[in-house]
Amino acid sequence: MPSTTIGTGLSGASSAPARLDAVRSYWDAHVEDWKAATSPAGTLPYFEETEAYRFEKLDYLAKLVDFNGYAGRHVLDLGCGIGNDAARFARGGAEVTGIDLAPRAIELASRNFELRGLAGCFAVMNGESLDLPDASFDLVYCHTVLHFTPRPERMIHEIHRVLRPGGTAILMVVNRRSWLRIMHRLAKVEIDHLAAPVYHWFTAEQFAHLLAPFTAVQIVPERFPVPTKVHKGLKARLFNALFVDGFNALPRVWVRRYGHHLMAFATKGGVPSDGGGSRR
Repeated sequence: MPSTTIGTGLSGASSAPARLDAVRSYWDAHVEDWKAATSPAGTLPYFEETEAYRFEKLDYLAKLVDFNGYAGRHVLDLGCGIGNDAARFARGGAEVTGIDLAPRAIELASRNFELRGLAGCFAVMNGESLDLPDASFDLVYCHTVLHFTPRPERMIHEIHRVLRPGGTAILMVVNRRSWLRIMHRLAKVEIDHLAAPVYHWFTAEQFAHLLAPFTAVQIVPERFPVPTKVHKGLKARLFNALFVDGFNALPRVWVRRYGHHLMAFATKGGVPSDGGGSRR
């Protein structure tokens, strides 16, 4: 069973190497598993299909994150996976570095950039102990990663360390009060990678506590129901026909706190770098 503990201390540190090995092995085996993809992994159609699916399912991303706003800036995608988000920053002119714990992820991300004619640097690396200089990035982007790492507080410490003064971190975790978690408990609605070796749930308050090193933090609940295209059967039809429209018909102010994702926009203290940013 995955771990769902939350903490800000260093308890369990002695078991962290073994848990990191388990996380690495899991994502090496599963990083290319996208139900929406019909093309072979590592081909251009595969990357196009997975990117289209991701940004349709996570329809808030393109609204909140200005992928074109970091031209000439140094961007670190920590936990880059197959590289689709990193590719958006690169297309916008950013100087992109992508790191991931799983070698297969780096292999695919590098291939993604090669096929799209994009420039980027990629390396297999532990996000809880980055082999990168202090104050070397204008933006650290870390989406769909923190809830899968054994010690998220270590990863956030490293993110803060490698950011330049005035730099921005765009981070995401899963919400303990999520509508999807409620639906999983009541109706066994599937949650992606819930069986991963580590899976943390955060409240907004816990997330804010982890982000204490930053001088300014805004946390925004996001990821509300959208119709499923990859699940079939009666449950999927009922979900699409009844639940999605019914939930989204409610005033957003009533349900915002139940967004499945918590997005954070955090600023490191110091003299800010000019240009670039997020639309919030």
